Amino acid sequence: MSTDIDLRGIGMTSQRTRSRLVERLREQGILSEHVLDVISATPRHALIDEALAHRAYEDTALPIGFNQTISQPYIVARMTEALLADGPVETVLEVGTGSGYQTAILAQLAAKVYTVERIGGLLTRAKERLGAMGYRNIFFRHSDGGLGWPEKGPFDAIIVTASPRIVPEALLDQLADNGRMLVPVGESRQQELLRLVKSGDDIEQTVLESVKFVPLLAGKS
Repeated sequence: MSTDIDLRGIGMTSQRTRSRLVERLREQGILSEHVLDVISATPRHALIDEALAHRAYEDTALPIGFNQTISQPYIVARMTEALLADGPVETVLEVGTGSGYQTAILAQLAAKVYTVERIGGLLTRAKERLGAMGYRNIFFRHSDGGLGWPEKGPFDAIIVTASPRIVPEALLDQLADNGRMLVPVGESRQQELLRLVKSGDDIEQTVLESVKFVPLLAGKS
């Protein structure tokens, strides 16, 4: 991929269109102006196929190939806001790079982002696009996301962008003391977005809302 990505956008990908998205997110209850500012500054259209770029700032999930989707902006904002509710974080593990949109948001809010993706084609594309956009604090790994990235842990925060049936123990083990994890858990028809906070051997769990994510699958491809 060339490095001449149109980061500003025109027409349906313009800054004005992004600002309308931010207003919709604010109306839906996103309170963190810091998170909203980062979403306003992030060119979502540069992380999806050009044919869908005109829909980049709709508040909806969009296909990105490999039977995967780019997450709905509201969900990205909600998870990011909840992740930062107790203050800033230095290191974040993202399970499921996907399009790289959530990765880009996190990279503007944390010192280092470690992102793991099981689908090689998605990872390569996201790495190229995020690199072309100028991010230098993102580290990529092609691996089974449920295993995390133990060599780089423990992490101040973990965000999981696909749904396991139960919270993977391997990820809990990689969460630092007082660290937080955002993870959708459940079957395809019924999932709940959980916020977990680790305190010693204890895990405090809060259910945020019902959600719908692709399943977290084992292995890599």
